[in-house]
Amino acid sequence: MTTTSMQLQQPLQNYVGGEWVDTAEHDVVRLPYDGTPVGEVPRAGADLVERAVAAAREGFHAMRQLANYERADLLLRVADLIRRDLAEYTQIVCAETGKPIKEAKVEVERALQTLVAAAHEARQLRGEVIPMEFSATGKGRMAMTVREPIGVIACITPFNVPLNLALHKVAPALAGGNAVIHKPATKTPLSALRLARSMEEAGVPKSAYNVITGSGAKIGMALAEHPGIAMLTFTGSPEVGRTIKARAGFKKVTLELGNNSAVIIEPGSDLGTAVSRTVQGAFAHSGQVCISVQRAFVHRTIAGEFVERMKAATEALKIGHPYEQSTDISSLIDETEAIRIEKWIEEAVSGGAKVATGGKRTHATVSPAILTDVPAACQISCQEAFGPVVAVYPYDHLASAIEQANATPYGLQAGIFTPDMQRAFQAARKLEVGGVMINDIPMYRADHMPYGGVKGSGIGREGPRYAIEEMTETKLICWKV
Repeated sequence: MTTTSMQLQQPLQNYVGGEWVDTAEHDVVRLPYDGTPVGEVPRAGADLVERAVAAAREGFHAMRQLANYERADLLLRVADLIRRDLAEYTQIVCAETGKPIKEAKVEVERALQTLVAAAHEARQLRGEVIPMEFSATGKGRMAMTVREPIGVIACITPFNVPLNLALHKVAPALAGGNAVIHKPATKTPLSALRLARSMEEAGVPKSAYNVITGSGAKIGMALAEHPGIAMLTFTGSPEVGRTIKARAGFKKVTLELGNNSAVIIEPGSDLGTAVSRTVQGAFAHSGQVCISVQRAFVHRTIAGEFVERMKAATEALKIGHPYEQSTDISSLIDETEAIRIEKWIEEAVSGGAKVATGGKRTHATVSPAILTDVPAACQISCQEAFGPVVAVYPYDHLASAIEQANATPYGLQAGIFTPDMQRAFQAARKLEVGGVMINDIPMYRADHMPYGGVKGSGIGREGPRYAIEEMTETKLICWKV
């Protein structure tokens, strides 16, 4: 792959009601690494939101009429088309996010697994038999539940994993018989519009999948407040998530809002594995993953060796253009974010932290940084960095490490490396998070598992099976025998 392989596309159009729709104003999408234009998309307004909601309500009537197996087959056809065009999807994801091309390919391959899992769950969507004779009042009656779609679901998706995280919302919504309005992140809308072409080719009912691009503040809030939307699912910042929830009224809402992920490294652990996984977990996509490793609590007896080995592994990573196959680390989503990370590191250093390696900025790229002696009150310790920086803290007792790991407003996922399963499960029960990875990093995620957080990390769960539960309603049917 060369650095000239992504050509500027002709202006794209939004996909509403099964038709391609343009607007008077457009936004240019740029490669974050160097600002090269890679696409142009419409800047939609409130009028297109109204049109999309009206269309999606028609699409909902078509989707709810499909049998479970028909919805499953539909999603598998979409997966087949993405598999056929995998190279094109990979290049688009790489160009709009700036993540290394090999990471973009992994994202597209995982998106296929998300579709397959959603199709599987569509086939077995079901209710249950209620044991009415549990009490005297139920004697002579039988009852069952069925799962029914809820209507139009607005999916507001993030910039960091624009295809797979979109399908974590879109695929379960369709699997459950709903219609979708998809608002992709302003900086990464190209994969969503390419997905619309695959949806169209696969035969998704007209108006069941709609994509509108433009200002998140305008379109996202319009969707949150619109009475024609039954549910809104959002991945992004806690600030925006709180605003959406406040404006959503009686809509169902799921929110995935980020983390300040911690990993604990116990004595006797496989240090080589712990180091290599922590490097990957801290610096993949320049740390722009909700479950990136941001804090590593390492037992004092091994902390020095851990830092030295991690420093060597980090410095071996190749920083370069995202289109190059050899690149391990490329840019953040834009220079503004890179400057913010640079300032956070400076704040930590001014408070007494030491930089073991990295932290140097060139335009939108920041070299992977390892910090030690980081004060507990600085932003790197207590907020979500969403950048290529990890702080290492020594500890003496597991209880102390757990207490420090919990000392954050977030609670998405955490990890612990230990050869002692009793201590592992002790930590798992005490860590205030939605998921604990034993002998692995918090960034581990299989696409079919339940995924979501507690505290400021959000509400609800993703993973196709669990998302479908959120996106359908239970209806009781009871009769006298």
